Amino acid sequence: MNKIIKIVLFTTNLLMGLVLSRFAISKLTGWEISVKAFIEMAKPLGIDPTFFRVFTGIIILFIFLGYLATSLFTLLDNKMGVKQQTQYILFTKLTNLAGLLTMVGALLAEYFLRIEPKLLLVYIAIGVIVFSSINLYIIQNKLIIKKTTT
Repeated sequence: MNKIIKIVLFTTNLLMGLVLSRFAISKLTGWEISVKAFIEMAKPLGIDPTFFRVFTGIIILFIFLGYLATSLFTLLDNKMGVKQQTQYILFTKLTNLAGLLTMVGALLAEYFLRIEPKLLLVYIAIGVIVFSSINLYIIQNKLIIKKTTT
């Protein structure tokens, strides 16, 4: 894997993982700000806000762990065999796709379930969407090309 591509994948996955860790923790431990937000967002849906918050926290926890694992796997890329590289590519695609789709859901929730969207959360969601899209593009176009040409 090209050194620049490796740095981009490592950095973006690590950064997104660390950012999402804060949100997983706040939801799963019941920080007051998170509890209030989910009470507000659950009301239009008619669902239990605690279930909604914890369920969302678990999803974000898995995505956070996926981003961290992906960044660590990026460091080990040169030591992987073909089978492990194939699994790494699939895992990285799934993690970034899950992060992208979850943040699209977060944007929809901010704009359609809240009385007033919190702009910082909107910017963070857009950042994760952009970086995940970049990572998916890199993996699809750079790593696959490398595998077919070598």
